[in-house]
Amino acid sequence: MEKTVNLTEEELEFIKKGSADYTKIKISLGELELQKQGLIKQAHEIANAFSNNEKILIDKYGADSVFNMQTGEVTQKEK
Repeated sequence: MEKTVNLTEEELEFIKKGSADYTKIKISLGELELQKQGLIKQAHEIANAFSNNEKILIDKYGADSVFNMQTGEVTQKEK
């Protein structure tokens, strides 16, 4: 016959709290990873949109164009 021994209240609370805290951390890490993946996707979308717009501007103003992002002025590079 097996002998049963119970944990002390402190031991049981320590195990319960540690398990709950660890689970919370794992969930938080998962949420952070989802946020990270979402931000990476947004960054790729912005980069693609920028690249596409850059091609349109190059076709319209020429490959040697310099764009002033403050004023919107377009000049040609000196050769």
